[in-house]
Amino acid sequence: MLQASLQKNDKKAGWLIGIFSVVVFAVVVALGKIQLNVQLGFNVHVFALFNAVVNAMVAVLLVAALVAVKQGRFIAHKKIMMVALVLSIAFLVSYITHKLFAGEARFGDADHDGLVSDAEKAAVGGMRMVYFIILSTHVFLAAVILPFILFTAYRGLTAEFPAHKKIARYTWPLWFYVAATGPIVYAMISPYYR
Repeated sequence: MLQASLQKNDKKAGWLIGIFSVVVFAVVVALGKIQLNVQLGFNVHVFALFNAVVNAMVAVLLVAALVAVKQGRFIAHKKIMMVALVLSIAFLVSYITHKLFAGEARFGDADHDGLVSDAEKAAVGGMRMVYFIILSTHVFLAAVILPFILFTAYRGLTAEFPAHKKIARYTWPLWFYVAATGPIVYAMISPYYR
């Protein structure tokens, strides 16, 4: 087994994880209502593409980390998961940047006027409902998964492997779902970016 990389301090970790999770959630919600009208000199939707690529990479890394731990390759598992965490931080920064500069796109808004007319709704048909189901589950789980990811990482980094394994059984599939549906959401909404 691996040695602890962090000194165990559940009270401090709980506070830090809680505060960080609440601050990230509040920032994402608050910035979701703000759009900066600044010309950056390039297509701001490159951030959304970056987000989709990062999400896909995280999904692949999560599978690789699961395989590594099942094979007893704990050092590889730890390294892969650390890369997934770093990529998730890069995703968060890029996501906030995209929201600030691009605003919201509406699924089906083919003429990019910010409204989805009855004709536009008819043109996309049932795909609109499919999109909203995927989007709503993706957004909800993305909003609640962060503290679970951080607590799972904390338990692993403090070498509390039974507790790490117990929480990872719930964290892994939720995190994987969020990572895997990110590129799907991007593929579905990107035709409606202005």
